[in-house]
Amino acid sequence: MRLFAGLVLFGVSLGLMVRADLGLGPWDVFHQGVAERIGLSIGLVVNLTAVVVLLLWIPLRQRPGIGTVANVVVVGLVTDGTLWLLPPIDALPVRIALLVAGILANAVATGLYVGAGLGPGPRDGLMTGLAARGHSIRLVRTGIELAVLAIGFVLGGSVGFGTIAYALAIGPLVGVFLPLLTVPKGQPA
Repeated sequence: MRLFAGLVLFGVSLGLMVRADLGLGPWDVFHQGVAERIGLSIGLVVNLTAVVVLLLWIPLRQRPGIGTVANVVVVGLVTDGTLWLLPPIDALPVRIALLVAGILANAVATGLYVGAGLGPGPRDGLMTGLAARGHSIRLVRTGIELAVLAIGFVLGGSVGFGTIAYALAIGPLVGVFLPLLTVPKGQPA
């Protein structure tokens, strides 16, 4: 239940941040930029990117879990559903509220799905797989995030105040929610 609640909430959080239109997290700047260039929905690009990233796991000998596979399917579908249900919004105070809610929801969602212990998301597994090869996890994470942010920006993804807010807030927020939402060893997720 925690896994799927987290994945659904993650998709909703992305939809909220897209509707805020104040800037997205690095991977989502990439997803949005690709989506705008090739004419697909952002949710479909999220899912297709996850499949491509999973292929990068093969040489790293990473093994997906049920949570990994569910991530590939659920997050993008829920993102598109959220965007279908929530129309574009012009009022800046409402957009700021959507951004704050999206960042908070993203952190709670991460705590839920990672804390379920049923397999990392494709992008996190890429990071941990590269780090397991003897690279600093900080450098790997930073390098990946900067690369997808730069590519997404060039492709037209939304970079702005929300991008900075996400970058500054997500680590500390996940640091709070992950321990609270992690399933203790031996208990069902």
